[in-house]
Order: sequence, then structure tokens, then C-alpha cells
Amino acid sequence: MDTERAEGQARRQRTPGSPTPPPACEAPVRGRPRSEAVEQAIVEGVVALLEEGIPLAELSIERIARTAGVGKATIYRRWSGKEELFVDVLRSMEAPDPELPGTSMRDDLVCLLEHLRRRGLSMRRSVLLHNVFAQMKTLPKLWNAYHEIVIDPRRRVMHDVLRRGVADGELPAGTDIELANDLVTGPMLLRSIMRSDLPLTDDLAERIVDLALAGLRTGSDG
Repeated sequence: MDTERAEGQARRQRTPGSPTPPPACEAPVRGRPRSEAVEQAIVEGVVALLEEGIPLAELSIERIARTAGVGKATIYRRWSGKEELFVDVLRSMEAPDPELPGTSMRDDLVCLLEHLRRRGLSMRRSVLLHNVFAQMKTLPKLWNAYHEIVIDPRRRVMHDVLRRGVADGELPAGTDIELANDLVTGPMLLRSIMRSDLPLTDDLAERIVDLALAGLRTGSDG
């Protein structure tokens, strides 16, 4: 019981959405301390149920607990509810966020877009991941939780990179950061999510970043 309580405290102290430090733009190997074995069993239990075709909306804490071989209280010590648990499950199915090279704004933007490109490839290859995200959009609480815990922190990272670019003179002073973010990420999101018929080529991240930055710099001259 004391061990599980300590595990629960460690779980709550973890900052949601914080990036894991892998080599730049490479998928890292994630170690999982033995103290998190129960948490891993719960996450894997949810994935197993999803692989059986159980819809997200029909997954209950009771069923998840039975599948993972734990009690409901064990789950609630780690997650406040299904939405928070499902977000962690979805995050476990994706590649961790990359560590930025930090050599220039352009290099960091390319790294971030390359992560989106690889995510898009994973979505195309994984029927399970594609179906889960499609279901998630019909569950407002889960969709909002995913945005708050995963999407919003990633967007803030992009904003920070663009602001550093302005500070370092790589972008003009007064650049609209929100608009610049949309100009950089929009084409990759469009290509990876809405236009799955189009290829996600190896050089796509670099081409998008270079075109977006050229436009932002030219636009400031007018």
C-alpha cells in the first residue's frame, strides 16, 4: 500500500506534456522505472481493450481495472478519471516530443515539423491510432483534455522558438507569432491529417519551413 501511495505521488508530480530529452529529432528509447510497472500495466490494459475493438466511450474504469489486474482505487490514485488516463494512453502510442537542436530558429522549426511528419506517417500506418483519434473527436471532454495536456504545450514550444527567432534577428521585429505559427505548422497538419492521399516526403519539413520563413521575411519588407 505504501509503495502504491509513493507511486501515485510520483505520478502526480510529473509535469503533463513536458518533453522527454532524446537526441535531436530522433525517437528516444524510453526507460520505465520498476516503480511504474503498475501504471504501465494499466496503460497496456487500455490498449488491449482498444485492440479488441472496444470503443473509447464504452471503456469503464471497472473494465480497465479487470483487464490490468488491479483495483479501481489503484487507477484513481494515478489518474483523476478516464479522460486523463486516455490522454496518457494516446501519448504512449505516439513518439515522444523531440529535443530541439537549438542551433537556430530554422533548425528547431524543421525538427518540430519533422516530428509532425513522422506522427502523420504513424497515423497512416496504424489503423488503431487513426480510429482512436477519430473517436476522441466525438468525446468533448477527452478532446479538450488532450489539447490541454498535449497540443497546447507543443504549441507553446513552437511560439517560444519563433520568439527566439525574432530576438536573434532571424525574423523581423513585430512578427505576428500566432500567425507565423499557423503558417509554419498549417501545411504539415493539412498534408498529414486532411490530405492523406498526398505524400509525406523526407524533405517536406525543410521545404515548408523555408517557404514559410521566406514569406514572413518578405512580408515584413512591405
